[in-house]
Amino acid sequence: MDKNTKSKGKSIPNASFKVTEVNELMRFLIDKLPGKSRNNIKSLLAGKQVFVDGKPVKQFNHELNPGQQVDIRWSRVAPEKKYRGISIIYEDEDVVVVDKHAGLLSIPTDHEKSKTALQMVRSYLQSKGQDDQIFVVQRLDRDVSGLMVFARNEKVQHVLQSRWQGIISEMVYLAVVEGTPEKLEGTVISYLKESKSLLVYSSPDPKEGAKAITHYQVIKSGKVYAILKIKLETSRKNQLRVHMKDLGHPVVGDKKYGATTSPIGRLGLHAWGLAFKHPVNNEPLRFETPMPRKFLRLI
Repeated sequence: MDKNTKSKGKSIPNASFKVTEVNELMRFLIDKLPGKSRNNIKSLLAGKQVFVDGKPVKQFNHELNPGQQVDIRWSRVAPEKKYRGISIIYEDEDVVVVDKHAGLLSIPTDHEKSKTALQMVRSYLQSKGQDDQIFVVQRLDRDVSGLMVFARNEKVQHVLQSRWQGIISEMVYLAVVEGTPEKLEGTVISYLKESKSLLVYSSPDPKEGAKAITHYQVIKSGKVYAILKIKLETSRKNQLRVHMKDLGHPVVGDKKYGATTSPIGRLGLHAWGLAFKHPVNNEPLRFETPMPRKFLRLI
């Protein structure tokens, strides 16, 4: 077996096989992966998850020879293609996953129509001569960088949005906060409610709002700031930002929720890791992006 991919506390081992006779890659994979359909295997090939002697292979009719090794890797790490303010990490006929850069809007507004992640993904698809239909699944604030998922059609968008909590198995953020929490890891639980002034706040009363659960762990700390790895068990509006304020260590640059410093000129938030089931073929997908350099420079 190869290295393991972790998803919600469980390890999904990467598969490794030795070739014993001349064969075509697709036939070989169908034989070795009896639980996978041809479409499942095509998705693995398209996602560059099939390796022959350590090199990714996308051609289903690639010829295999005795002695070669075929590996199946379930996770995809780091962006491969860059396109004006976004990095395309993964794409297939149903979904596109990008790393959105800080300072870029997720979707158009009344004041900005073109410089958005949505429009840039559409332009990217147009540049490849593909159908440029693209639909938003979830959004990131303008000052937040990291992973975003787009759907290639309305049916997939509906599946992802309506079943988001069930499909998502891991949603991990990196946050730079003011100071270092006394407890180096813990959980914040509260009930979130939005005021008339659009400010989200916590309440201990279940009748006052929606339950929100945030797990955190300090992974780096300095004299002034700390970097936290944060897992959201629920996905509420401004949940992470409110819970960091409740913890007494607001996210840097987040004046709205208690921050007094802005050392990097943006919110210190990055959508770092994301794992979910493919909305069409149920394949486990997991993505992770590098930690922003600006975060590391503060510690």
